[in-house]
Amino acid sequence: MIQFGRATNRSSVALTALVLCAIASLGLVVEGDAASKTQSVWTDQTNSKVRLVGDAVPEAGAPSFYAGVQLRMDKGWKTYWRNPGDSGVPPSFDWSGSKNVEAVEVLYPAPHRFSDANGTAIGYSGEVVFPLRITPKRVGDPVTLSLDFDYGLCKDLCIPNAVHLNTVFEPGGGKSDGRLLEAALSRVPKKAQDDHLPRVMKISGGLDGDAPELKIEVEFPEGAIGTDVFVDNPKALVPVTKALGPLEDGRQRFAIAFPVIEEAAALKGKPLTITVVAEDGASETTWTAP
Repeated sequence: MIQFGRATNRSSVALTALVLCAIASLGLVVEGDAASKTQSVWTDQTNSKVRLVGDAVPEAGAPSFYAGVQLRMDKGWKTYWRNPGDSGVPPSFDWSGSKNVEAVEVLYPAPHRFSDANGTAIGYSGEVVFPLRITPKRVGDPVTLSLDFDYGLCKDLCIPNAVHLNTVFEPGGGKSDGRLLEAALSRVPKKAQDDHLPRVMKISGGLDGDAPELKIEVEFPEGAIGTDVFVDNPKALVPVTKALGPLEDGRQRFAIAFPVIEEAAALKGKPLTITVVAEDGASETTWTAP
């Protein structure tokens, strides 16, 4: 059985803005293919298939637009979040072959946890769309998006997959993927706000001593289900959180225990992204460990 070890080189991801679907958008053309000009074809992989989707849903008041990487998995298979958990590897996105691209920002929908013989994994099952916030160098010119996408896929076995996808976004295209992208963007955690739930209420504990531990207290909306907390840093290992009890009176406590003292010390002074998840919404808070 192939198993992935813990990964320490994580892709950095920034928080997303709300998308407003209102103005004219760009379209997707598949190079060397006679498919629709607004949608790419699927590329088959092991127990899964992948494609780039677009219409390029625009970001209001900005030169950037949205597209997406759609990954569909066979029943029973899963892939990983940017912090994969106790085992696995996060997805890798290489845009180096792209043209007229200033930046591509990958946004991650809220994940969920899986328990298996290797511990706890964090990720997605069934299908996931990773929204892409694309900033062109020259607004109004075609954008060639070239992606080398590596991802792990696990069921009883864990299998590495690698696929190359290449598309061109031309000005003035259609909107066939608009609803798909809007749905994916709605699942990306929003920046936490003091007057909206869920949100982090308190972080206690510390990264010093023989048994370093962080405790996170979270407030959820009344009647929330599917509550969870995930923590990550793009350049350091963060163990999986553990719930310290059920949701009571709208609040729940979670803990991160560090079995290796050096892992805790490596996080000092580094920003941690705390992702708070419930079935009806998710939020992200950035906290720097002292």
